Amino acid sequence: MSIPPLRIGTRGSPLALAQTHQTRALLAKAHGVAEDHFSIEVIRTTGDAIQDRALAEAGGKGLFTKELDAALIAGAIDFAVHSSKDLPTHLPTDILVAGYLPREDARDAFIGRGGMALAELPEGAVVGTASLRRAAQIKRLRPDIKTVLLRGNVETRLKKVESGEVDGTLLALAGLKRLGLEAHASELLPLDKFLPAAGQGAIGITCRAADVGARAALAPILDEATGFALAAERSFLTVLDGSCRTPIAAYARIEGKELVFSGEVLRADGAEVFAAKGRGAPVDAAMIGYHAGHDILLRLPHGVAGLV
Repeated sequence: MSIPPLRIGTRGSPLALAQTHQTRALLAKAHGVAEDHFSIEVIRTTGDAIQDRALAEAGGKGLFTKELDAALIAGAIDFAVHSSKDLPTHLPTDILVAGYLPREDARDAFIGRGGMALAELPEGAVVGTASLRRAAQIKRLRPDIKTVLLRGNVETRLKKVESGEVDGTLLALAGLKRLGLEAHASELLPLDKFLPAAGQGAIGITCRAADVGARAALAPILDEATGFALAAERSFLTVLDGSCRTPIAAYARIEGKELVFSGEVLRADGAEVFAAKGRGAPVDAAMIGYHAGHDILLRLPHGVAGLV
């Protein structure tokens, strides 16, 4: 049976386009058609337009998805490609996450001026980041470092390090690799010290819940193991009301026949961290993340909001 032409929605940043072209290539190969059988529709999002303040002040990470959601609901596109860490915990009722491509390396990369590693930065150095999680994790290891807001695409952030506007920044290794820019990394930060954002390294695909045809077309390129991992991580976020307003990290992986999960919530200044772990059958991934989230909530007398 031939696959109908499908329209792919994406943000317009170089990384978003790289992820979308990767998705389209996999889809074309899976169905034995030319890549241009699937058109790419670039949609400008509010999150891309706002560069002068943190997303938390503007409405959270849903700012990177709401215009794509609207295009799906209106029927202007058939599915949308996202960096999974940008997906809000709650989607519109008629949209679902169809699944995820196989996950890339989930670690953070540190990019230091002149190739310096994080530990080599001088006292009082300035590190730019738009992530409260990364800022808190840096301060946990180096309380002397000052963190400042650094928005913009990957290339823009790299240029600000090179120009000396900041002494360093952190970026997802997966994004650097997809752009062929991994050589800029001064060091790769270990997962036991820098737990990533939930969903980091995974490309997520959303579509209309009722669109059986699109879901069937996407099925051959979706990865089950990544789906289990993200189910645990997103469940953890949901319990903790995860948004851009709280430093939250989560990472799950399949080891043998088990899913192994680690999650943490940090005080914004990095002075405290509340961690939880879990493991069990992959099919119980969402429950594993749920229990880990509640484990942390029981130790927060004023809730997650009290950490900000």
